[in-house]
Amino acid sequence: MAVAPSLRFTYEDYLLLPEDRRYEILDGDLFMTPAPTPYHQLVSRNLEFLLHRHVREHALGEVLYAPCDVVLSKTDVLQPDILFVAADRRAIIGEKYISGAPDLVVEVLSPSTADRDTDVKTKIYARFGVKELWIADPDAKTVAVLTNSGEGFLREGLFRQGELLRSPLLPALTIPLDEIF
Repeated sequence: MAVAPSLRFTYEDYLLLPEDRRYEILDGDLFMTPAPTPYHQLVSRNLEFLLHRHVREHALGEVLYAPCDVVLSKTDVLQPDILFVAADRRAIIGEKYISGAPDLVVEVLSPSTADRDTDVKTKIYARFGVKELWIADPDAKTVAVLTNSGEGFLREGLFRQGELLRSPLLPALTIPLDEIF
């Protein structure tokens, strides 16, 4: 007796979902993402503001923030909290979604999505070629900076409140974590 293949959601299915909620498709599995807490949003805004200011001042590309669809494949549609696309790759920024791996993705952890952000999404980002990933933990007041080795992400640094975040992808950037948390 043949086993029915598992149900795999696609971008086409995603477009049929109600627009009053946030969803992601990870390896064909559909996830609903609850609204973030106000503190999550404050941390995300602070990071986005400082990253955007640096990118804009140096004409490095574009910084976008959630909700913004990143379509990595037919069965991988993600909404990172913040993303950066380098100027020479602006073509992946379409009218409706980002069609490829951003250069940098930032995930701000929430209790309801932390496991998914640090496991499944991290593996998907690595597989599709995101160069750098920041994982901000509002509870611990830390930001982990990870770089893609081609075989997964390696931690370059763990920055704490009172320290300056540094990015291998954006070497002139320093972000005082006291301005984030």
